[in-house]
Amino acid sequence: MLYKEFSDFYEVARKRHIIFFYVGYFSQHVVAAISETIKARLDTAGAAGPTRRRIFSSFVEMSQNIMHYSSDTLTPDDAAENQMRRGSFCIGMKGESFFLLCANPVNSVNVERIRSRLEPLHTMTMEEIKLAYKKALREETPADSKGAGLGFLTMARDASEPLEFEFVQDEHNPEATVFCIKAII
Repeated sequence: MLYKEFSDFYEVARKRHIIFFYVGYFSQHVVAAISETIKARLDTAGAAGPTRRRIFSSFVEMSQNIMHYSSDTLTPDDAAENQMRRGSFCIGMKGESFFLLCANPVNSVNVERIRSRLEPLHTMTMEEIKLAYKKALREETPADSKGAGLGFLTMARDASEPLEFEFVQDEHNPEATVFCIKAII
């Protein structure tokens, strides 16, 4: 029976061309270990150097978003270091492209703020995204950001298509919403 469960999961991952999948708590140590695994998997998948760089860059941004903003945490919300927060991440292939998919719960009161940062990226050209990135580098860090405020711009800059995202009410926690984001590279 256990083998059947594993076999079913493995078959779904194979059919969807998943080359890496993780769900659990993210910390700096976990991200470092995943980074090494991703590098090795991309080498075996034959990804070109620039593609590997964009995938790795987007993975780091997605991981940082989980570690900074996931509402499911094992550490205090105000902890500046050694954060451990729950989320999930996968990389797969679709044709000649790679997709990165990330999901984590966020406090529902933050949904509109996140949406307001992502929606403009859908209508921007790549040149506009690059200009917005350069502008953001020169500006002060946003007050509500735990990073430099460049994460979504970095992912949009690295992606070959507009970022996809969705918010779904967490059925187990009425105060949380699951935030999903996908980048195609």
